[in-house]
Amino acid sequence: MPFNFKDQTAIVTGGTRGIGRAISEAFLAEGAQVIATYHSNQSAADDFQKANAQVADRLHLKKFDVAQAAEVADFYRYVDETFGKFEILINNSGVRRDGVLGMMSEEDWTQVLDTNLTGTFQMSKLAVQNMMRQRYGRIISITSPVGQFGFAGQANYAASKAGQVALTRSLSKEVASRKITVNCVSPGFIDTEFIADLPEEQKKGYLKQIPMKRFGTGQDVAHCVLFLASRESTYITGAVLETTGGI
Repeated sequence: MPFNFKDQTAIVTGGTRGIGRAISEAFLAEGAQVIATYHSNQSAADDFQKANAQVADRLHLKKFDVAQAAEVADFYRYVDETFGKFEILINNSGVRRDGVLGMMSEEDWTQVLDTNLTGTFQMSKLAVQNMMRQRYGRIISITSPVGQFGFAGQANYAASKAGQVALTRSLSKEVASRKITVNCVSPGFIDTEFIADLPEEQKKGYLKQIPMKRFGTGQDVAHCVLFLASRESTYITGAVLETTGGI
């Protein structure tokens, strides 16, 4: 299905590496102007920008923390002053700090919830204010099946991802009359650095759970995001599109 995002602007948080990079590059390939954000990995951001030098006129990078309200407000002021409007927000920023709950530090709990869930709240709140003025918008959050099934050692991550789905379903009802859709894409095991630090035996165990017998790619996720971000998806809201290989 061909997509045309020419003359549209997409914000992709955590958009310079892993799944976020694949999403950013997919939008760029379809003609969009992309604002890719990142928190701290300057090297990855530089590599991403260099690899996409041929579309430098449509690619903009911004460094800030999605969990900090003041930084998010500054970012949206920049967007408003520079672009005036945008059509698409992809909430992709996410971190993992694994550990069994009985031994989990408050810092690890708070950091994961702050980035994954509060970051989605902060970014979506101000995005909605902009989108409601133009009576159009697409908000898509990258969640995880972990929020539905739960994994040992990931109580903080699971809670944040389940919260994203609940937030999405509530927000979708609040803004539907303004032609703003709010959805989630829920990737399973995707072959990025996000799972690269897992022990090999653990990865082999996960692979056995996948009926399609392969880990997903960033492009697999990006294609789903493009569909939900398109004008053709106008009657889909409050939904979770699973991209898991059949888990």
